[in-house]
Amino acid sequence: MRILVTGGAGFIGSHLCELLAGLGHQVTAVDNLVTGRRSNLGHLVGKDSFTFWEADVTQDAVGEGWEAIFHLASPASPVGYQRKPIETLLVNSLGTYHLLDLASASGAQFLLASSSEVYGDPPPQEHPQRETYWGNVNPVGPRSCYDEGKRFAEAITASYLKERGVDARIVRIFNTYGPRMAEDDGRIIPTFISQALHGEPITVYGDGSQTRSLCYVTNLVDGLVKAMFSPGTRGEVFNLGNPDERRVAEYAHLIRELTGSSSPVIYTPPREEEIARRRPDITKAEARLGWRPTTPLREGLAKTIEWFREASA
Repeated sequence: MRILVTGGAGFIGSHLCELLAGLGHQVTAVDNLVTGRRSNLGHLVGKDSFTFWEADVTQDAVGEGWEAIFHLASPASPVGYQRKPIETLLVNSLGTYHLLDLASASGAQFLLASSSEVYGDPPPQEHPQRETYWGNVNPVGPRSCYDEGKRFAEAITASYLKERGVDARIVRIFNTYGPRMAEDDGRIIPTFISQALHGEPITVYGDGSQTRSLCYVTNLVDGLVKAMFSPGTRGEVFNLGNPDERRVAEYAHLIRELTGSSSPVIYTPPREEEIARRRPDITKAEARLGWRPTTPLREGLAKTIEWFREASA
């Protein structure tokens, strides 16, 4: 198949391109490199099955005749989207609009990579988060450019599905980690690993009791492919993530152990609107896609730490 991956030079996008090319598809990655990096795709450049275009999906034409479009283009880390809030809003609104038009004209299958952030900060009765939960989001808060950008992207995708008959589905991605994360992207895994490897204090916001559920990246992209190509996924919304919920303080101490670091773990004032708990309900993905993450946390963290060691060598 001729497949377009927007945001293909990003952390998750580059792993998705690698998987799709390995499955024998003709893959074109598009990225404006606002937060993506060419180096993430270096091992694919030159292969007959892969092409990279530097382009901005909010402005530039990105070809035609695609059979499938994976739309991952957007800053995704707090550091990335808070540095580029307007660009984040535009790629999730105008960019999604352009790509849905392209999918409609091409007759392509379409997958929107949305986020667990559309759920905002759920009340206790909405834990773990199911696809049927509508969310609790501050439209003018520090995360709003990303949260509301993704919520708009979901809404316009649903409208194109209903009004134009686009073969679309939505995936809400929960916390994901692995090789090729940017060291300075502000999320806990690259931050803790970088601090541990450099002998710096490992900084935990708040008291560390807030929880996250981390999915290794190769498991996640396998789920994206299943969501796109499994029968009967048109019009569906899927959570993809790992239901293994742990306290942030536990991740800090585990990374300190796995790196062999002597860095102290220190606690700093909490960030504004810090999410207290995050855990996906993946019952639907298990039943409909036959998907569940398989990489144990220690194994995934060891691979990620090794990649960071090599990258900084």
